[in-house]
Amino acid sequence: MSDIFTLAREGKATPAELGYYFPAEFAPQESMWLSWPHKEESWPGKIERIFAPYSQFIKEVAQGQKVNINVANEAMKAFALAHLEKVGADLSKIFFHFFPTNDAWCRDHGPAFVINPKGEQKKAIVKWNYNAWGDKYPPYDLDNQIPIRIAEELNLPCFKPGIVMEGGSVEFNGKGTLLTSTACLLNENRNPHLNQAQIEQYLCDYYGVNHILWVGDGIIGDDTDGHIDDITRFVNEDTVVTVVEENKSDQNHEILAENLEMLRKMRLENGKQLNIVELPMPSPVIWEDQRLPASYANFYIGNEVVVVPTFRDKNDQKALDILTDCFPGRRVIGIDSTDIIWGLGSFHCLSQQEPAV
Repeated sequence: MSDIFTLAREGKATPAELGYYFPAEFAPQESMWLSWPHKEESWPGKIERIFAPYSQFIKEVAQGQKVNINVANEAMKAFALAHLEKVGADLSKIFFHFFPTNDAWCRDHGPAFVINPKGEQKKAIVKWNYNAWGDKYPPYDLDNQIPIRIAEELNLPCFKPGIVMEGGSVEFNGKGTLLTSTACLLNENRNPHLNQAQIEQYLCDYYGVNHILWVGDGIIGDDTDGHIDDITRFVNEDTVVTVVEENKSDQNHEILAENLEMLRKMRLENGKQLNIVELPMPSPVIWEDQRLPASYANFYIGNEVVVVPTFRDKNDQKALDILTDCFPGRRVIGIDSTDIIWGLGSFHCLSQQEPAV
């Protein structure tokens, strides 16, 4: 039988066939991967304001695990180090890789790490195609190569399904269930040649899941066409937090009420109902007349910490209190994301976890 590197390279087996699966984010992690922000068009007029909160995010996560950062060159590395030193990050936990990127959204262009704890080769990478959310922000040629570069550096098998998929569009409970949105995955700007059943087959084959749950639309201002990581997140195997908008005149009210109703009807892979915890939305965050996709659901779950975006809003503390109850054993901290969200994403969108095996 061919070795797994050959099987992956030649597309002769899928991760699921070889016993691999994508773990939940709350499972133990080896590291967090990032692509250092540098594209001014993503934060027009504001990019210099994001480096302090971004570095604080790295500092908090690095207390419990390694952090890997993609940079273009030595100058960008030096720039990053200066910011990380300023916030007092533990530099012994932070590692740089000279993998240039077009942009910073590592959740979507980064590798999808799958594991098989019983396998001879315990970890592999799935390299989905990346087209900057339906060809909205070219160029993305460098971003599209990142999983391959990382697989080569780490000497991991690399599976290539050949279809577009983004990490922010899928959410996992680690027991076989995947949660996603029709607004994103069925959008014709991703994989117009595939129907829902065909997309589900790819999800099962390459993420190693067996049960797919679908919500509807994403929040207003989300340029990804409805990523799940702004709406609903697993906090353990059978519990999700989902954002709700109490203000009935807000555009998000109906969208999120419909998603909540769908979640209530869902069943997990074992037939159980979901436990649902409701999370408030912040008041609308507007910049230059544009409504931004501000959501407390865009948190990152690290080994020791959960980093939550906050927005100088009356609901910040309420959201942090709710998430603190959801994550016993982890520090839940808020970091001001008012400037970062101008890039139309926050901490979860900027990061991708590498599981421990």
